[in-house]
Amino acid sequence: MSTKDELRRVEEDLARLRAENQDIRDQIRDMGATDQVEISAMISQADEQVELIAELERRRDNLRRRLEEGED
Repeated sequence: MSTKDELRRVEEDLARLRAENQDIRDQIRDMGATDQVEISAMISQADEQVELIAELERRRDNLRRRLEEGED
């Protein structure tokens, strides 16, 4: 897989994870005062996604740097 292909794939994954994360946080906000255990689990899931997003952003930045340096 070329660096450009890998970069495209990482950017697609980032967009998907960001949308999923926003959806989870919207659901939490809309739930109101319900099952606190469920809300806690959803918050944990959203926080884990934030960590994945940060990892993918670092990967994306490395791939962009490689492309700028002329590596393929």
